[in-house]
Amino acid sequence: MTPTVGPASVRSEGATAPPGAVPGEAVPRHPGPSNRPPLRTLLQPAVIALVLVSAFISCYVGLQRDPKPHQLPVAVVGSALAHKMELSLGDSVDVRPAVSAAAARQAVEQHDVVAALSSGGAGQLNLAVAGANGLSTTGAVKSVVSAYAAGSGQQVTTTDVVPLAPFDGRGLAGFYVSFGVTLAGFVLAQNALGMANVLHLRHRFWLITGVSVATGIVAAIIAGPVLDAVPAPFLPLAATLALLAAAAAFTTKLLGTYLGPIGVPVATLLLLTVGNSTSGATISSDLLPAAARAVSALLPPGAAVRAVSDLSYFDGAHAGVPLLTLALWAVLSAVLVGIKSRLRSNRRTAHA
Repeated sequence: MTPTVGPASVRSEGATAPPGAVPGEAVPRHPGPSNRPPLRTLLQPAVIALVLVSAFISCYVGLQRDPKPHQLPVAVVGSALAHKMELSLGDSVDVRPAVSAAAARQAVEQHDVVAALSSGGAGQLNLAVAGANGLSTTGAVKSVVSAYAAGSGQQVTTTDVVPLAPFDGRGLAGFYVSFGVTLAGFVLAQNALGMANVLHLRHRFWLITGVSVATGIVAAIIAGPVLDAVPAPFLPLAATLALLAAAAAFTTKLLGTYLGPIGVPVATLLLLTVGNSTSGATISSDLLPAAARAVSALLPPGAAVRAVSDLSYFDGAHAGVPLLTLALWAVLSAVLVGIKSRLRSNRRTAHA
């Protein structure tokens, strides 16, 4: 029988004494994963997954269940016709009187209204729409005007005065470009959060800023000159998408910095779920429920979709507010992350 030396703890299977260990002394062990993990450890990822899937389906599917027009802005020529439209259609349209058919059409082309209605003679109505507003908006306008015309025994002739680009037949290119850029900014921030122990904060800020600019340029090149699906001028489009990438990245980093492990799931909920589903691309904001309309233009994806649409089809007539919204998300999030970092640094200095 082979003699053994030392206590049984040293003779465990596969155990090897580290260099410099004293013979006969027990080898220290690092505890492995617990056979019975704490309940909280199991519950957190489960709850996060269930909340995200519930929110995603509720937003993307629920918002499309029963879209109804709400205060669709329509320019109407003639006080008599305007009055009849208000009485007949109620809250579904926001009737805006126009002095002439030319003025009403100009309002459509400048994105002040979604349609223009005028009388074309006995039993005839002329409807001018902007297909660039998307299928849901133009479809809703045609539906409510057709309902009015049927009730009054008239025929409607429809003209699309701002048609969609030939390679964007459903008007969704702006949405998908914005979704892709938002996703890129979100992933960029996730990587930056993981580099907290490797890169100084200012280097992570430079990384996010530089990659956001590059993301905007690449996305604008692909969507514009390459695919010819987004007809916005290149430089304004690239700047808009760069701001969106920065807003998504700095917002994700902000939530990860302040909320810890649940920050990224919260960013997923805010940007990729609620933000994109209420952006007004797949379902017009005028057809969304009240709560969704309230946040639609305030979140980065919704602001970006509006800016891209205005730059592409309406000469940037109302792009200023969405661009300002994107800039505020990016700048304020970066500032708040910087404040948090400074406070941590001051606490470490005080305890040193």
